Amino acid sequence: MDESEDNLETQSPTTPAVPPEEKVKTFPQTPGVYLMKDNLGRVIYIGKALQLRSRASSYFTTAAAVDQRTASLVTEIADLDFIKTESEVDALLLESRLIKDIQPKFNQELKDDKTFPYLQIRINEEFPRVEFTRKPEAKGVKLYGPFTSAKKLRGTISVLQKIFKFRTCPLEIEEEDERWKWFRPCLLASIDQCTAPCNLRISKEEYREDIRRLRMFLDGKKVKLLRELKKEMQLASKELKFEKAARIRDEIKALDSLNLRGNLDDHVQPEVFYIDPKKGLRGLKKVFNLDEVPRVIEGVDIAHLQGGETVASLVQFIDGLPFKHGYKRYKIRTVEGVDDFASIREVVGRRLRRLSQEGGAYPDILLIDGGKGQLSAAMEAMRVLEIDPPFTISLAKREEEIFVPGESEPKRLSRHSYALRLLQYVRDESHRFAQSYHHTLRRKATFE
Repeated sequence: MDESEDNLETQSPTTPAVPPEEKVKTFPQTPGVYLMKDNLGRVIYIGKALQLRSRASSYFTTAAAVDQRTASLVTEIADLDFIKTESEVDALLLESRLIKDIQPKFNQELKDDKTFPYLQIRINEEFPRVEFTRKPEAKGVKLYGPFTSAKKLRGTISVLQKIFKFRTCPLEIEEEDERWKWFRPCLLASIDQCTAPCNLRISKEEYREDIRRLRMFLDGKKVKLLRELKKEMQLASKELKFEKAARIRDEIKALDSLNLRGNLDDHVQPEVFYIDPKKGLRGLKKVFNLDEVPRVIEGVDIAHLQGGETVASLVQFIDGLPFKHGYKRYKIRTVEGVDDFASIREVVGRRLRRLSQEGGAYPDILLIDGGKGQLSAAMEAMRVLEIDPPFTISLAKREEEIFVPGESEPKRLSRHSYALRLLQYVRDESHRFAQSYHHTLRRKATFE
């Protein structure tokens, strides 16, 4: 049997005269792929199943005979075969390979006027991303598919990501750009489903090796991959690289246990909102009609200590990425009690006064955490300084409304807007930094 079809068990008809509705009763209740054939022995439809007998039997019911989506197919079924697989993931991948090779008649007709989804790997990138797409690129990518179920494909990507830990975000990451060291990874890194190349936690060579292994699995070379991994694990152990050996051991264990008995739909994860810095900056230029694409964004937030002491944070982003050396903390000096507006006036005034005295450049965008009142307080600080203010806006948490000086109504951007996501990232980072300072001072006060 060809290496690309590792661990696939086939069964050919030995008694073609047996009606297909009777033959299907002999199918196993295991994952696999079924192939419907016409009276000339041509494959006219390919489907996958978690339980072969149950799924294939559904085509020989009264409901299937009258259903608009299956009626034409059912009348042409003269025979059928199956191919067993180890898991539903294997079934989905095998189904896509067979459809691509055979191009059955009814796999084209049963697509409900939608383009089939594909799994696409952008192999021309330094850290290739893996993505779901209905519009595959013409070059620079490796395609797998087409797949017949978008939801099943998303579930498969999620399952494979737990093993190979690839990225699915649209970020344009370059290893030589050290600013990525300051980028905060999304939650997939926190739950160990991504090696976080966006934070340069993995080298380009190591990441591309993970992608090579993923491609071996997608090409149906699971057995060969497992043999290769076991050799690497043994070598790492001999060289006393125990951490590497343990990581490979876990990968082998995950591949061995891929014989899923649940539903792939259960593995589809809620969307993780990634921030593409370049798209976010271009979006900000367009939304606010700026003369140039902004490069420097600073965000200000206020936090209150128990007992009324107030602190503030200022974070700096350059080209859409956090620049930790530009972060600053402030203890509020002139305000008694809790007064966010007065606190913002003090912080903004201190920041811009110092930049003015030292001849420093103002940020392209100054983002205030809050609503119209907080924005007005920041603008008042600039009027007192009698300076030409930088472009300043505020972002309110609850409705994610953006307030702009001189505009009575707030701007409301799409929740999926790259511009809004970047502003949220700056706002959330300033809040995190303020809270971190808050907790540091509280611990210090407790010990004293």
